[in-house]
Amino acid sequence: MDKRDKFRGCLIGGAVGDALGYAVEFCSEREIFAKYGESGISEYELSGGKVIISDDTQMTMFTATALLDGVTRGKMRGIMSGWEEYIALEYGGWYLTQTEPFPVDRKKNYAKYSWIMNLPQLFERRAPGNTCLSALASGMHGTLEKPINDSKGCGGVMRVAPIGLYFANGNHERTTRLEIDLIGAKSAAITHGHELGFIPAAALVHIIGLLAGNDNISVLDALADSVVTMRKIFRASQDLERFHKLMEKAADLAEGSDNDLEAIHKLGEGWVAEETLAIAVYCAIKYQNDFEKAIRAAVNHNGDSDSTGAVCGNILGAKLGLSNIPQKYKDNLEFYDVLTILADDLLDDCQMSEYGDYYDEAWDAKYIKKTYKFKTEYQTV
Repeated sequence: MDKRDKFRGCLIGGAVGDALGYAVEFCSEREIFAKYGESGISEYELSGGKVIISDDTQMTMFTATALLDGVTRGKMRGIMSGWEEYIALEYGGWYLTQTEPFPVDRKKNYAKYSWIMNLPQLFERRAPGNTCLSALASGMHGTLEKPINDSKGCGGVMRVAPIGLYFANGNHERTTRLEIDLIGAKSAAITHGHELGFIPAAALVHIIGLLAGNDNISVLDALADSVVTMRKIFRASQDLERFHKLMEKAADLAEGSDNDLEAIHKLGEGWVAEETLAIAVYCAIKYQNDFEKAIRAAVNHNGDSDSTGAVCGNILGAKLGLSNIPQKYKDNLEFYDVLTILADDLLDDCQMSEYGDYYDEAWDAKYIKKTYKFKTEYQTV
């Protein structure tokens, strides 16, 4: 399968699950099925002619631009800090979109600024997570060694898919799989300090990288490989066994006879990171070849529907590609075109260098000058 289709499928698939689940995020199952029928929500609800996403997709977009800003700075100026440092800075940019009016002063906030902050729609608050807000408000950045709190909320895992994608493009061959997964963990630890707040993020990065980079691997095999790798990276973790058992349970349930709600109830509600990943992989394994069935299962439950939907969409989008996401879920989706640009940029990478002659005007505007203006449309694609 064309890798570009997979990259686009991952980011847009995540936004699809996010948007569908966002409409019922704080609804009980009783409320969901009373309103939408026995199958639950399966169609978008439009708001002003568009399908809106939540903070999950917002923060995912900032993860993507942070990676691209970081690599561009490294190639053009010979300066390359740890990836998570760029990500932490631009999560600070996301925080500005949630706390200040549009537009913020680009020059004053240059280190935190990314070109997507030129989009006024990103300044709309979409139920941002309290842990993310409070951690970023402190001005401190948590690390694996010095956690900022003891939170294992799902705000760390739901935003890291671009990391798995970016390193699946083969442009960083010297970066090992373990190092890549650790970037996911470190990125989650910026705001979520509990081991089960960042280990699932590392596992998701691993899963996305395998699925985006290979056509012949199943979601089940990608999950199994991620668990083996987590044991290598976090061998001293006191919570690793719980994580392993929960992922094993998700895989067993996906191949069992329980209906989806019964299975999901056995995995949790998704408000914490390990449960979000467990529900997402359960749905993605059970409906590996049917994006719509997987997403509907991932959002129609009592829990954190937009996050479980987003992570499931990231996984199956990377597996099946954009071309296998039903058209009805691509129509009118907020930031569809912007997500397409980010997916393509993650694949293409920065081709300019400090000493080279090649020049990309659009890339320069996005990741160096940060002045790129894009009029996003909410239209049929």
